Amino acid sequence: MSETIHFERTGHIARLVLNNPAVHNALGLAELGAIRSHLASLQGDSQVRVLVLTGWGEGTFCAGASLKELGQGNLSGEAFQEVSDQLASLPIPTICALNGDVFGGGVEMALSCDFRIGVSGMRLRVPAARIGLCYPASGIARFVERLGVSAAKRLLLAAESFSGEELLHLGFLDHLVLPSQLDRSAEELASRLAASAPLSVQAMKALIQQAARGGIDPADAERLVQRCLNSDDIREGFAAQREKREPRFSGH
Repeated sequence: MSETIHFERTGHIARLVLNNPAVHNALGLAELGAIRSHLASLQGDSQVRVLVLTGWGEGTFCAGASLKELGQGNLSGEAFQEVSDQLASLPIPTICALNGDVFGGGVEMALSCDFRIGVSGMRLRVPAARIGLCYPASGIARFVERLGVSAAKRLLLAAESFSGEELLHLGFLDHLVLPSQLDRSAEELASRLAASAPLSVQAMKALIQQAARGGIDPADAERLVQRCLNSDDIREGFAAQREKREPRFSGH
């Protein structure tokens, strides 16, 4: 991998890799632009059913924004926010495999994914209050929505540092594994999600997100439910159950 943002598709699984370990996978305008472009390409790709976001190298998943570009005034929090919002709005399930420490904007990128797998020995910190930055409103809403008010205050106001074990207890991480087990754990989860009925997974993700924001739209819920009930996939799912075999879902 030579590019600082690496993107690949293998079957139904896409992988987006932060690949600049020399600067602890910090992200500047070029990297954020590349991420936005790759995420946009997934919107029209019906073959990709899962996205895995991870980092290359040992020790750090993402150090957040490039301090050099921030200091020069070339980078703002809004640029990071656009990427996080785009990631959170993907209809397919997303997995963040944190290969090490995560700081600043990298924390919200991870929080924008549906699942997070961390490694033992990792640390997390959001130093915005120690720099003088105020997090954008949609970012603060995401911290509160995903982790609750108390945890959001500890992360954003007090700028506390958390270990992997503490993040698991906090609910930030879904799984905590040894560094040597990270790739396999992420692949197993991605494969399980990719093997499920895409319409069903995407419908339930949409409704879970609505519920987390305060309420499910009944009309939208009925539309999504009926779409699943009228799909080829539900017929394939019942056929596979009867025939005692793995289903072969088409996404239709």
